[in-house]
Amino acid sequence: MSEHLRTALRLAADGLPVLPLRRGKLPFGNCPTCVRNVCGGRPNMKAAGACECAAPCHAWAAATTDPAVIASPAWALAWQRAAAVAYHPGGAGLTVVDLDDPAAIAWARTTLPATRTVATTRGEHWIYRGTMPSANAVRPGVDIKSSAAYARWLDDGMGATAPLPGAVRALAVKEPAPARMTPQSLTGPLGGREGRCPHRTPVYLDRGVAMAVQRITEARSAVHATVYRTFLAVLSTHGRCGCLTDTHVGRLFTAAQAKGETPRHCTDAWTNALTTLGL
Repeated sequence: MSEHLRTALRLAADGLPVLPLRRGKLPFGNCPTCVRNVCGGRPNMKAAGACECAAPCHAWAAATTDPAVIASPAWALAWQRAAAVAYHPGGAGLTVVDLDDPAAIAWARTTLPATRTVATTRGEHWIYRGTMPSANAVRPGVDIKSSAAYARWLDDGMGATAPLPGAVRALAVKEPAPARMTPQSLTGPLGGREGRCPHRTPVYLDRGVAMAVQRITEARSAVHATVYRTFLAVLSTHGRCGCLTDTHVGRLFTAAQAKGETPRHCTDAWTNALTTLGL
């Protein structure tokens, strides 16, 4: 049994969902069933962090605490080739503040409450008790790894794990940027029918847009896919009849950007939906 496998089994027994990493701190490639993320990154999910595929895939989604899976033949080659062990912080009820350089560490020491600290190659991991959405580059040299993310296991660290502070949660909250349109976006009602939908009332349209905004806002994972599917659904219902205006589209873009989507991602998703529907 390799040292990495022994470590993984020990961590799993302590409640940390684990997975093997190859060189470069990267997860092993997707399994043949889900190659190139054709399933959207969450294959056959029974629960957050539990992947039903036959081999490690999709990074954090493959993490598990089941020793039968960790030591199974399907994982054997991965452990033989593994360069490190990783874990899914959110699956263990934890959040890791990844500090990449001395300046980031200095900021944390003057801003965040003390907690369990682990030295990394370039900086430190500050580990808190509690979960939140993961986010990269929340400030210079600072990433947050919790739900739908993985962190490299280094050592046991020092100190007790403090509750996740509001100061860390606030780092991932972004003020929505103004919705940006492109030439493919709306500059007036689609369909050229004077802004009136021939088969739906304005109240129905407003309710539909509100439901679409809610669907985006409540997304907990696969946000890119949720935004695209929601745009597609709205356009398929109202995109051909002239009732959809810039105001409606702006509400959708704002909701998507509040979930971390960039204006470019919003525009790309909107354009792709228009193209799919032939609008």
